[in-house]
This record gives sequence, C-alpha cells and structure tokens, in this order.
Amino acid sequence: MTRGLILLTLKSTGILPLTSHNISTSLFCAGGIAGGIEICITFPTEYVKTQLQLDERANPPRYRSIGHCVRLTIQEHGVKGLYRGLSSLLYGSIPKSAVRFGMFEFLSNIAKDSNGKLDNKRSLLCGLGAGVAEAVLVVCPMETIKVKFIHDQSSSNPKYKGFFQGVREIVREQGLRGTYQGLTATVLKQGSNQAIRFFVMTSLRNWYLGDNPHKKMNPFITATFGATAGAASVFGNTPLDVIKTRMQGLEAHKYKNTLDCAYQILKKEGLLAFYKGTVPRLGRVCLDVAIVFVIYEEVVNVLNKVWKTA
Repeated sequence: MTRGLILLTLKSTGILPLTSHNISTSLFCAGGIAGGIEICITFPTEYVKTQLQLDERANPPRYRSIGHCVRLTIQEHGVKGLYRGLSSLLYGSIPKSAVRFGMFEFLSNIAKDSNGKLDNKRSLLCGLGAGVAEAVLVVCPMETIKVKFIHDQSSSNPKYKGFFQGVREIVREQGLRGTYQGLTATVLKQGSNQAIRFFVMTSLRNWYLGDNPHKKMNPFITATFGATAGAASVFGNTPLDVIKTRMQGLEAHKYKNTLDCAYQILKKEGLLAFYKGTVPRLGRVCLDVAIVFVIYEEVVNVLNKVWKTA
C-alpha cells in the first residue's frame, strides 16, 4: 500500500512519467528514514502536547507545566516514556506524506492558471482538499491509536504493551470504528492545517520568486518558509487539535459529539483550555513542516535530474 501511494504521489506531481516502472528501492528507504528521523526528533514535544491536552482542570490537573510533565514522565517511565505512541506515527508517516502531497499536486495542477501559476487563494482550497484526504485515509486512525497509547500510559494499570497488541485490543473492544474516533474533529483539524500551511507556503514562494519562476530556492529559505507556515497553522487551529485529542482519548465517551466536546471544555475549563499544548506543538510543527518541505523539494530536484522531467 505504501509503495503504491508513493508511486501515485510521484506520478500525480509530474515528477515521474506515467510510463515509468523503475523506481529505485533506495529512494523509498531514504524517504522512510528521513520521515522516521524527523518524527523521532520531534515526537517528545508531540507527547507532551498530547498529555497537556488530555489533562483536565476538573480532575485536578496532573501536570503543572511542560517541564513538570517531562520530569514526571521520565521519573515514572524513563526517557523512553516520552516516545510512547511513536510507532503509530512512524508507521503512518510515509502514506500520510504521499496522500498529502499527491492530492495537493493533483488539485493544484487543475487549479493553475494558463501560465501554470497557482495563486494564493486557490492554494488554500488545494491545501484544504489535501488535508481532508489525508485525515480520512491515514491521519484519523493513526492519531486515534497514538492518543490512546499516550493516554493509556497515564492510567494506573496500562493495558497496551506494544503497537500491534494495542491495535488488536482496540479493535477487539471497539471494532474498527474504535480507530476512527474524532473523525469530524480530525478532518476539521487536518483540512485547516494544510489549507493554512500550503496557503502561507505558496504566498511566500510567490513573493520570493516574483516574476522569475525559475529562481532557485535554497534549503534554508525553504525551511524558513516551512517553519513560518507551520507556526501559522498552530496558532490558527490549536483549538481544533485540543478537541480532536479529547475525542480520541480513553474518556471520549463523555462527549456526545465534537460540538459537545467543545462546549464542555469551554464550560468547565475556560477559553484558555483550547490552547493547551500550544508551546510544545509549536516546537514540533515548525520543525516538522520545515523538514518535510525541504525533503520534498530536494527529492523533487533529484528525481527531475534522474528522469529528466523538469
């Protein structure tokens, strides 16, 4: 499935000719390793963000701050505790990127004007479509499993011993729909995520290139624009991320639906609760988006040289 999604992505972007059947295995390995490295570097911030979002004021809260959450986790579970739930993101990173960029390029090729340029408004809609596609196909089950694993670690008697055992247990108890909790919130989050990121990235790229579409963008510039796009998405949709996290946690049964979850958070914890985990999320997302865009641009450049499609 992963190989097929990558092939689809490469074909839809125009990087790989539709008639080509010879993709080097080393290319897939490089992409997987790059994605794995990015996630391993940034995952502790994702872990802390998720724990802070799951920590309800009414309980009372278990964690007093980001530092306290990190210290308590290491005391109880060691450094490896900060990587609880990593496997679910690791397994889904390649197909997620394939769907995201493949769908964006597919939609942007349709939306480009007669001069082959994608304007800022159309990039917003293309990003929205890419985000919805990745949410439904990959992100929702991946995120649900990750959140359940992280939430389970906080319980007095954790029942998930590993990725595959944990997934089997979730499916056995809740069926396949147990991996699709918070789908509405995830679609809203991912849709707005990619809409904001691709809009900002396209706007900055168009500004930088000006009237010269062949102007070179070095990796530092790409990384800076990517980090800016990531930061914009964090400040723009963290409330949706908090709601999604609550809807996917082990206590999701408390909420009737996405709207009820938002109402209960506002009523019991106040407006600021919608921005729990913003700082660790900001650190992870800025680094994540910067790395992903740089890797994507560099892979495109390499493939254009190898298959002479540029």
